[in-house]
Amino acid sequence: MTKVKVVADSSVCLPSELIEKYSIELVPEKIIFGDMVYRDGIDLNPHKFYTLLQHAKELPTTSAPSPEDFANAYQKAIHDAESIACILVTSGFSSMGLKSALIARESYPEVPIEVIDSRTAVGAYGFVVLAAARAAANNKSLPEVAKIIEDMKGRVNMIATLDTIKYLEKGGRIGKAACWAGSLLSIKPIIEVPTSTGVVEPLGRVRNRNKALEWLLDIMEERVSGEQPIHVSIDHANVPDEADWLKTKILSRFNCTEIFINHFAPVAGVHCGPGVIGVSFYADTGHVD
Repeated sequence: MTKVKVVADSSVCLPSELIEKYSIELVPEKIIFGDMVYRDGIDLNPHKFYTLLQHAKELPTTSAPSPEDFANAYQKAIHDAESIACILVTSGFSSMGLKSALIARESYPEVPIEVIDSRTAVGAYGFVVLAAARAAANNKSLPEVAKIIEDMKGRVNMIATLDTIKYLEKGGRIGKAACWAGSLLSIKPIIEVPTSTGVVEPLGRVRNRNKALEWLLDIMEERVSGEQPIHVSIDHANVPDEADWLKTKILSRFNCTEIFINHFAPVAGVHCGPGVIGVSFYADTGHVD
């Protein structure tokens, strides 16, 4: 039995082999197309989701996990660990998941459970969860894992370019990017979800896709030096060729300790739309936890 088990929701972007390696317990969010309700990652994989999204007459909606969903995850977790670190996608998108996780915690008063808002999303959220899972695998205590989570929250970056702003606008996740509402469809927005605010923040906009991808690389160069070892997650919605192109460029311009390509989590894709591609990254600090 380990000291800590990590629980996260299904909007996290991480390679499946790492989720399995570190036994991360995922709680499925729900995606609703009309009268059909799908559990993210169980009833619906990314390819099927983006195919449905492209042909949908009405945009789907999402629903956060219920207290029962989290309680079921906690029940599984306590078979393997003495305590639980439950890390959630930013409450800046929706506070319902956080509320459900806290309500479910009341059912296990004898188990130390930390419920932590990651304040970010997709790949950056993945790195926060991964840091916790690696710490747990190294037999860190729950307070030590919580400290590592807070440290990682201050280091991760999540930037992305969207094919259109309409999904953010209609899904209510537009944040300060609302200033772009009604922009021409040819505009390619560049956004981020900084942990300082936990909501979508506008970084800029360009008129074609190639410039948008180059701008992602330029932002990376502004935030980390070429010599710093960095960790990178490229998350895309059915644009694998662009993801591969970004990976090649990043490997040639940065000192990568690790780099992943993931499918953009379907529950996040509801609000960002087909064609979104994001880069999440953080630099090593030089110390070993």
